[in-house]
Amino acid sequence: MPAVSAPLSDRDRLGAMAAAIACVAVVGTGLGLSIPLLSLEMERMGASSVVIGLNTALAGFAAILTVPFVPRLAARVGVVRLLVLAIILGGLCLTAFKLLPHLVLWFPLRFVFSTTMGVLFVLSEYWINDAAPPERRGLVMGIYATVLAIGFAIGPTLLTLLGTEGLAPYLAGSALFFLGLTPLVVARNLSPALGHDEGGGIVTYLRLAPLAVLAAALYGAVEAGAFAILPLYGLRIGLDAQTAAALVSAVALGNVVFQIPVGLLADRVDRRLVLLGASLAGALGAALIPVASASLPGLTALLFVWGGIVGTLYTVGLAHLGARLRGPDLAGANAAFVMLYNAGLMLGPPLIGGGMDLHPPQGFAVAMSLLFTLYAVPVVRSLARDRAA
Repeated sequence: MPAVSAPLSDRDRLGAMAAAIACVAVVGTGLGLSIPLLSLEMERMGASSVVIGLNTALAGFAAILTVPFVPRLAARVGVVRLLVLAIILGGLCLTAFKLLPHLVLWFPLRFVFSTTMGVLFVLSEYWINDAAPPERRGLVMGIYATVLAIGFAIGPTLLTLLGTEGLAPYLAGSALFFLGLTPLVVARNLSPALGHDEGGGIVTYLRLAPLAVLAAALYGAVEAGAFAILPLYGLRIGLDAQTAAALVSAVALGNVVFQIPVGLLADRVDRRLVLLGASLAGALGAALIPVASASLPGLTALLFVWGGIVGTLYTVGLAHLGARLRGPDLAGANAAFVMLYNAGLMLGPPLIGGGMDLHPPQGFAVAMSLLFTLYAVPVVRSLARDRAA
């Protein structure tokens, strides 16, 4: 499966972008299905909440440990070959969870499964950034992120349709994995050339594209914190469990709706301004949550808009990354991007949950507002430096 380095025609560009988007659809579906399904299965197996939490957290550790090696491996194996291997292995792992119902085996299995997700994340982001026309990069990243969000929604929908017991949800998830191979095979000759230059480490990319990489960390922290702590916040303000859980749906739906419009905006103005606007809107929206909590419709509407704007941090950060770096540096930066996103996933819930413990229940909103404000500082500095220059 040879890689190409010559400029792509418009038709080839579409094929390459379709293949990358198919990979991220696999990631979204895999994570959206596996996280609730495996948690419920472990509970039926008699696992404690601590064991379930540790097994779930292993996903983030796996990504952080293995993602830095993905660009180097892809340079040796080939981008498409490695993506194909990751999809096949991920699909087999998903069914293996049901066929090997022993908790001691689920830890290495979860590690391997999460590693395949990391490979798909890094290389699909690299590929779509490489294939996207520079003048339409924001739009393309918006479509990419929308498909990822839809993939997350497909997973729980499958559980609703097929149930959480028996082989059916596992086999259905694996089948969707393997379905993602089709556009990869079609685009097998369109993968970007990736030389054996290993690029730099995470510190290098923090220096080369700090705003993009830190946007990933912020988004990971707020996404995980909101999804994990928001239902608890709903309970603390007097909502029933079902209504409290529905608050997360408002955030997720906004995330789907806002990606493409903000991506279009990012193609027309300095992307740093869009990142600044998203961070300030995130800080203001979080600060307004205590006020809006007096009205369920008002809180739901706020979370919809807030979730949509906040979700664009990942999209615009990714587009900003692609505009600044190319080739091995872009692949390495995408690895750093995914690493910091996963670091945010692990750090967000304890930070934001800790805020709610310190000042119940509104400390939840205060902690998130502070995180957005902290990110806005380097964005303002970057814009000020350019203006001074």
